[in-house]
Amino acid sequence: MPFIGSGLGVAAFIFVLLLFKWINILNEYERGVVFRLGRLLKEAKGPGLVIVLWPIDRLVKVGLRTVVHDIPPQDVITRDNVSVKVNAVVYFRVMNPNKAVVEVENYIYATSQLAQTTLRSVLGEAELDELLMKREQLNLRLQTIIDEHSDPWGVKVSLVEIKHVDLPQDMQRAMAKQAEAEREKRAKVIHAEGELMASKNLAKAAEVIAANPITIQLRYLQTLTEISTENASTIVFPVPMQIIEGLFKGTGK
Repeated sequence: MPFIGSGLGVAAFIFVLLLFKWINILNEYERGVVFRLGRLLKEAKGPGLVIVLWPIDRLVKVGLRTVVHDIPPQDVITRDNVSVKVNAVVYFRVMNPNKAVVEVENYIYATSQLAQTTLRSVLGEAELDELLMKREQLNLRLQTIIDEHSDPWGVKVSLVEIKHVDLPQDMQRAMAKQAEAEREKRAKVIHAEGELMASKNLAKAAEVIAANPITIQLRYLQTLTEISTENASTIVFPVPMQIIEGLFKGTGK
């Protein structure tokens, strides 16, 4: 009798152990890829309660959430022979759990390596100015190429973003000088445009004065008034006789 009781206890323990192995609960963002005697079942299981007849069946959990993977800095030589370090971030998710388990050993590692090699290849074909000013186009091209190669693995690459471009010190100094020269050029152009507008206005003023000489006399008197109000010192300002004669003529004396 004691032997029978101990045997029942062992059987109950084994049953409970098998029960825990058979019963699996998958979250909403998880799917279970089931292999029965080494053969893949057609449809992935989950979410919710999934019964797996272990050891006949084997369950592999796959997450369906978007993975945000940081690509480490890569040494890139651009088409115009500038050496830079570029890092990026890639967003991807599993669309077909069966392919993600069967077609590739580790889909996260495989996608990461694919992103690194594609980053070096694509940016190596671009010039430095394109790398700094046309990031959106390069991001789209990277996303298209990586997604095309990862599609057989059941992985969808939704976005690739270039995060940072690390330039050499000498290149940074050269770009700073170029930016300074560009600012000086714009300042000179603006100054020249101002001089041109001023000369046009002066020409118009000269035409008005030539048509009515009394205006230069009025302007002369206005200048005297402005000087007397702005400065407390005494200023001796010679008055041309033409102005006095014009005033006398205006008064009829």
